[in-house]
Amino acid sequence: MRRQRIHVAVGVVHGDDGRILISRRPDTLHQGGLWEFPGGKVEGGEGVGPALVRELREELGISAAPERCILRIPFDYDDRSVLLDVWHCRHTGGQPRTLEVADWRWVVPERLGEYRFPAANLPILDAVRLPSRYLITPSDEPIGRLIEGLDDALAAGIRLVQWRRPADEVDALRRALGRCREAGARLLVNGDVTLASRVGADGVHLRSSQLRELTGRPWPRPALVAASCHDPAELERALALDVDFVVLSPVAATASHPGAEPLGWGRFADWIRDYPRPVYALGGMSEGELPRALAARAQGIAAIRGLWPGR
Repeated sequence: MRRQRIHVAVGVVHGDDGRILISRRPDTLHQGGLWEFPGGKVEGGEGVGPALVRELREELGISAAPERCILRIPFDYDDRSVLLDVWHCRHTGGQPRTLEVADWRWVVPERLGEYRFPAANLPILDAVRLPSRYLITPSDEPIGRLIEGLDDALAAGIRLVQWRRPADEVDALRRALGRCREAGARLLVNGDVTLASRVGADGVHLRSSQLRELTGRPWPRPALVAASCHDPAELERALALDVDFVVLSPVAATASHPGAEPLGWGRFADWIRDYPRPVYALGGMSEGELPRALAARAQGIAAIRGLWPGR
């Protein structure tokens, strides 16, 4: 008989200084001793937001304002099934205390990997550490202008880049990777795991055609593995390959694929509602579409022209 999922409200609580609050589970509880993003069970008839406010107050003695849902993660442990309803929360008051937790920490996102989390929390770690904008390099820029544009994009705050250029432009790729490293950004190579590994890139972005060919994750963590998806079947296949995040397209009409039927925001939101990985919206995206993407529960937007300086 299928087990009923325990509905759990989870808070990614942000402080004013950019750090995130995590807590350690008491040793006597399920997954005891591990760190987690705090929260607790949603009671019958209770909304997720009120449940999260209550749990944070009861467990840690703090007040927080849930602002938007960032992930819904169905997950099956050996002994129970859970649905994690994960919300971005703003800390609004109170010094954390160990009321119902064993310990707590304020941690910068880059150092969250130093703590041991339950398996169900791992997609949240990806979501917390990924930015809201994913730049894809244009294919029609000369190399000199490409590097200049990348510098401008990094100066404007871009921190995740997909290198989608011919495979023989290895020297330019190495230059771009160096620029990204200097700016604290990560660079993924489109489609070519061998090339990405050879130059020391931060990961690889799989084409949708590669999803059908691969039998497992092509590059172990901590390298990032992303994938391009266009329908629910490809989303499921990407999940089976244990990718870290996906790009779903086309959300709106785009000049690069004029014959493709746009999903629209409604269908996009429906398809990713319970998808347990961060999802970027692609297709007709620009900075102005970022609020709509976040409202649809996306990680953010991915774009070439919409994020490329001077376009």
